[in-house]
Amino acid sequence: MEEQHITIENHKVSEDYKDMRLDSYLAAIYPTQSRNFCQRLIKEGCVNVNRAEQCKCSYLVKPQDFVQVMIPPAMEILVAPENIPLDILYEDDDVLIVNKPKNMVVHPCLGHCNGTLVNAILYHCKDNLSGINGKIRPGIVHRIDKNTTGSLIICKNDFSHNFIAEQLKVHSVKRLYRGIVSGVVQDDNGTIEGAIGRHPIQRQKMAINEEEGKPAVTHYRVLERFDKASYMEFQLETGRTHQIRVHMASIGHPLLGDTVYGNAKNPYHLQGQCLHAYIIGFEHPTTHQYMEFSAPIPEYFEALLDKLRKTGSLDENPTNYS
Repeated sequence: MEEQHITIENHKVSEDYKDMRLDSYLAAIYPTQSRNFCQRLIKEGCVNVNRAEQCKCSYLVKPQDFVQVMIPPAMEILVAPENIPLDILYEDDDVLIVNKPKNMVVHPCLGHCNGTLVNAILYHCKDNLSGINGKIRPGIVHRIDKNTTGSLIICKNDFSHNFIAEQLKVHSVKRLYRGIVSGVVQDDNGTIEGAIGRHPIQRQKMAINEEEGKPAVTHYRVLERFDKASYMEFQLETGRTHQIRVHMASIGHPLLGDTVYGNAKNPYHLQGQCLHAYIIGFEHPTTHQYMEFSAPIPEYFEALLDKLRKTGSLDENPTNYS
């Protein structure tokens, strides 16, 4: 590593992360990076706790621990087609609608150079993808988080990309999400308005930030209530990074499994937030007809609902919810 290109970031561990493994802590505060990437940083000596020269991935962080992370310079990412199965909801010459699975990043980035949705669609579509977003994001006109499942529009040419992007810009694309949140939401429906931008201290996170953020509006309604959880539907009026996760956490009802904006200890051992992009609807770029697609609720999500409907609550040590 060349010293002048290294970015050094300092963090003080909060009470929320008490007794979390160091590699899991890094993955929580750097939500765009994989745990494997965080483990590699630790093993290569790029992370120290309380100025210690050598740290282990298994170290359990304590409140007030001082964690210093040396992030290496970004390297050019080469994107290769990969024969990864796709759950295709619809396809024609202009658009491809896919149901993205859990634990899949949409496009390559540092720590996720392969196994992404882009790698899969490059193999499936070959050269038939829009190029507006560059070499590492061909066809990508919008995104959902790594551990959010559900429907995504892929654009096969630049005309379609611009046409869909304009609908996203004016908020005419219908986007309905389903999620399970912590706690009992009292109002049957409501609207959360709060500009979303970078967290003023923890820059890897998003937050309600009226000074530096962009306007964000989330409409919600309660589908079912349980003892300590609520099954919700969300309609996005805007599409900011982590919008539903930030907005629900802001009213005291973070999504189950969200260790970034909710309970960092993840008591139900979920693989990320319980959130699913259920329905997407838009005007087709060529036919100009309105089209709408729904992505089936994933199995882990249905298992959670089944348990909640039968008992009203979840075990904190389940055999497997994710």
